[in-house]
Amino acid sequence: MPKSLLLLCFIFISTFSFSQKSIALKGKVVEETTKLPIESATVYLSSVKDSAVIDYTITNKLGTFDFKIRKITQPVFLKISYLGFQESKTKVPSVDEDKDFGTIELKEASNNLDEVVIKSEAPPIRIKKDTLEFNASSFKLRPDANVETLLKQLPGVEIDAEGKITVNGKEVNQILVNGKPFFDKDGKIALQNLPSDIINKVQVTDTKTKKEEITGQAASSNNASINLTIDEDKNKGFFGKFMAGGGTDKRYESSALVNYFKDKRKISVLASSNNINATGFSMDEIYDNMSGSRNNSFYTSSDGSFGLNGMRFGGNRGITHSNLVGINYSDELFKDFNNSASYFFASADSNNKNRTNQINFLPDGIFTTNSESDLKENKYSHNMNMELEYKIDSTASFVIVPKFAKSNSQSVSNSSEQSLDEANQLLNESSSFVTNENDRTSFENNIDFNKSFKRKGRNISGWLNNENSKTEINNLTNSSTLFYQGADPDDVRNQIKFSRNISDKYNAGVEYNEPVLDSLRVNASVSFEQEKKLEGRETFDFDSTLGTYSIQNDALSNYLTSSRNTIWAKSGFAIEKKSYRLYVNLGQAITKFDNHSLYLGNVVDLNKNYILPIADIYGGYNFTKTKAIWINYNYEVYYPEASQILPVENLANPLNTYIGNPNLDPNTSHRMYFSFRDFDYATRSGYSIYAGGSAYDNQVVSSTTFDANRKRTTTFENIKGTYETWLGFNWNKTIKKEAHSYKFGIGFNAGYDLNKGYTNGELYEANVFDITPRVNFTYDYGELLSINPSYRYTVNDTKYSNYVVSSASSFVHKFNMQVTNYWPKNWIFGNDFGYTYNSNIADGFKKDFFLWNTSISYSFFNKKLMAKVKVYDILNQNQNATRTITPTTIRDEENIVLKRYAMFSLTYKIEKFGGKEKKPTGNRFMW
Repeated sequence: MPKSLLLLCFIFISTFSFSQKSIALKGKVVEETTKLPIESATVYLSSVKDSAVIDYTITNKLGTFDFKIRKITQPVFLKISYLGFQESKTKVPSVDEDKDFGTIELKEASNNLDEVVIKSEAPPIRIKKDTLEFNASSFKLRPDANVETLLKQLPGVEIDAEGKITVNGKEVNQILVNGKPFFDKDGKIALQNLPSDIINKVQVTDTKTKKEEITGQAASSNNASINLTIDEDKNKGFFGKFMAGGGTDKRYESSALVNYFKDKRKISVLASSNNINATGFSMDEIYDNMSGSRNNSFYTSSDGSFGLNGMRFGGNRGITHSNLVGINYSDELFKDFNNSASYFFASADSNNKNRTNQINFLPDGIFTTNSESDLKENKYSHNMNMELEYKIDSTASFVIVPKFAKSNSQSVSNSSEQSLDEANQLLNESSSFVTNENDRTSFENNIDFNKSFKRKGRNISGWLNNENSKTEINNLTNSSTLFYQGADPDDVRNQIKFSRNISDKYNAGVEYNEPVLDSLRVNASVSFEQEKKLEGRETFDFDSTLGTYSIQNDALSNYLTSSRNTIWAKSGFAIEKKSYRLYVNLGQAITKFDNHSLYLGNVVDLNKNYILPIADIYGGYNFTKTKAIWINYNYEVYYPEASQILPVENLANPLNTYIGNPNLDPNTSHRMYFSFRDFDYATRSGYSIYAGGSAYDNQVVSSTTFDANRKRTTTFENIKGTYETWLGFNWNKTIKKEAHSYKFGIGFNAGYDLNKGYTNGELYEANVFDITPRVNFTYDYGELLSINPSYRYTVNDTKYSNYVVSSASSFVHKFNMQVTNYWPKNWIFGNDFGYTYNSNIADGFKKDFFLWNTSISYSFFNKKLMAKVKVYDILNQNQNATRTITPTTIRDEENIVLKRYAMFSLTYKIEKFGGKEKKPTGNRFMW
């Protein structure tokens, strides 16, 4: 059915839209003096009457342009713009037939100052030396669209289902507003909540460190940053919205967002409360928080949950009642001192019921574990971030970035579990009642100093970073574990445990760069890192005589510490040419690794010393301004935890005893990455390819033995020869013909891994292959209709050795269709339909379901008020049944989910800039 719907939509749209003839305009752009072609010049048509942008393109590497438009009977200007050259403007009385403009010569600008561009005549897109700049007013959007909608209209910009943003295949890891974070540098709140019509420019650059910004060095990362500049006349005033809604089954939602901007001072306050598994923040007037797994506020995972301050919310795992309050402040308190700060308070009350069926693999057979649990959890968190930057002068700066977080969670769970062999004979069963309180405090601070000297490329930088955390856990367990095979005694517990985990890490270093040539510099650095960890646990059994938990259980009490001191000494060089960059850093890391334990009166000390190599090599080559390749290699080292390396028993889990291995070595691996990207602005299409992987010299893996009751004893071993690899491809193309716009997207992600481990003393291997091809299509008919079907297919196939099972596989189909109608005026009608099919899931778990959401809204009172009715899960089929295949298990799991509800909401908006209320804006050009 999903394929049929997609085909019908495509045939209908294609037949309807390609029936009209278009007119071709072409020509060539060269420098006046050298006659050399100019690549990436902006060629666009604008109306003589009102300067509105009609259409545009970009010249290719030969300097030629060729684009097709509809017939135009009114006079227009053909304008050509390129940085450093005077604008060319040719008046065309009408566009009613194909036309070749021949060779057009651009004169060099008369001075070296930055160009001055009249706002109404700014080209839609401009490619500067290291910045890709879009003129936001050139892209026509629907009223009240947010910044995310604007980004989706920009050529080369892709936003996937999880909210990850790429520009020409390069992942965006920082989004700023006027150069400052808006609550957080990931920018999700800005994308979802800032209206697009206050944005002047969207600037895309390579992400730079503070040192690279100060020294003017090229960016050494393969990530991109987006900076949103606000219109000057919109940078003084305030705007916001208030929303409240109530629905069936006691569902409700409410939110408020208020922003005050005055030049460099920006203050934003937000708040929300709801019980529909949502953050409560979205400027999406159609689907807002109703899209379940497609809610992209803050950051989301593949299950649709979102995270904030280390807490997870929603994600189709129970019903969550969440509350959120946040404030963001940025300003320049005095000259050359910039500061920004944000604070969040979040709380969530969740209820969930879980049912799991798990098949466990052994060399000589399998056994099955079935479990059920009922969990109630209450949690809250405080989070405060700041960034302070003082520019001593044009060559030196201090940056201080402190972060503080405090979180608390309290939970109560009832669970039961049983394991059966292949003959359906009971091996063990357990039941438990557990209450748990987890309180965590953390503080991080980064202090950076950067100083550049007169000679370009000569600079020195220093840093001091710290990460401190403390976690205290109070756990009350009342459990009974019964064994039916072998001689293991039953395990009955009624006890309380007090656990404390402390982690302190400090890192300080200095780096010096010296230029050898204009494009070559050498560097040397030395840094020191100290990390200390403490794990302590005290357990007290219940004293039935006194009625208190006062009998100390020494077998379940322990004290572990680890201390790691590492000195890194590195040197290297950097080559930065116009078309390529290469960075090489090599050195050695000297580590002293000390571990200590106190258990049952016995003291164990384990001290180790390591000298390991450092290798960090990366670079890229730019074939053109939009076509590039990037490669990097790292030698990575990760040290085991004290519990993994100390030969001390951990009996906390009655079904799994852990003991460390004193002969364990660190994880060491070779990590590689490759990417190639190309986007052609002239044809409005592009693609990217990426691949990478890690090959392990040493990997820490678990080694588990099972007794007759299938009670585990787990230790750890080093394995060689394992690896993980991944590969991905994305292609997109946009076609515009009069009022019709088509956007095609095709891609896939794939991986192939080799995992190893030990079960009952025998080495097993698992070759894991997964691939997810996907296709996406968006059709827009002016401002009246939008259709967006998408489909993805996920396959997981695992081949085993040394198991009675030779392979396991599963596949998932996901189809989604969004249809949104914006007619009649002030009305919006949206439908979001999805179908999911899971294969090979165990009996008793439903394999497929439909999820259909719909909404209808009406705007009135000059669009300040909007009334909306929405229905979530019309068919009442939503569910969360998943299959997970690992190298040792196949796990089928089901959680309760949000089911059908209807809700009415009312939204009020206010926008006042420069003391005046916002007036309706004109239409923007839609690319």
